[in-house]
Parts: sequence; structure tokens; C-alpha cells
Amino acid sequence: MHATIDENALQQLIELFYARVRKDDVIGPLFNDAIDDWPEHLDKLQSFWSGVMLASGRYKGRPLPAHVQHGGRISADSFGRWLHIWQQTTEELFEPAAARALQEKAGRIAESLQLGMRFANGGGLSSFEAA
Repeated sequence: MHATIDENALQQLIELFYARVRKDDVIGPLFNDAIDDWPEHLDKLQSFWSGVMLASGRYKGRPLPAHVQHGGRISADSFGRWLHIWQQTTEELFEPAAARALQEKAGRIAESLQLGMRFANGGGLSSFEAA
């Protein structure tokens, strides 16, 4: 169990978490349809979380456009399931304080992506507001 968040811990988290996501009945099909090259995507996600949690500056992408592109298949329930698997995985791999930090950051990211997707789609009522 990791007491702190570092590159090695993040790599283990990303690998285990997305292995679970890929097998999940709810969000697995969405991810598996959207991702053509899993090793490349996992490297990108590693860079993203390194940037978010360690301020490494490694991530140079823009996650919102990719989510907007698949917005017709992404719902508030999808984000909820993603967060649930994230919580389980972080609690398994990290001491409580580190797990909470990862969970809080993931919650803010999910909220931001949902808001961005809503605004990208005209800012009207959406399934996210019903959740």
C-alpha cells in the first residue's frame, strides 16, 4: 500500500484502474470502443495524472474535446461508475490520505468535464443536471 503519491504509484494505479474499467459492464464498452491503442492511452493517462497530482508538466493534451466527441454515450451515470471504480482502486492501493487526495481530484475533474461537455453541447438541460 502506498503512503504517498509518486510516479510509480500512479503507474500502478492507472494500470489496475483501467484494467478494471475495460472489464466493467457499464463503462467498459464505451472505453473499449473509444480507445484504439491502449498502451499509448495509458501512457497519456499516466502523464495526465502525473501533471495533476505531482505538477510534473508532462501532460500536454486537452481531455475535454475527447469527451465531447463521445458525449452521446457519456452520462452522469458513466461518470458515477468511473468514480466508483476509482474510489475502490485508490482505497486498495493507497493509504487513506493519499486515496482521499486522488478521489477529491477525480471528483473535481469529473465535475469539470461534465460542465464542459454541457457547455460544448449548447449549455442546455442535460442528463447531468438530472443526476
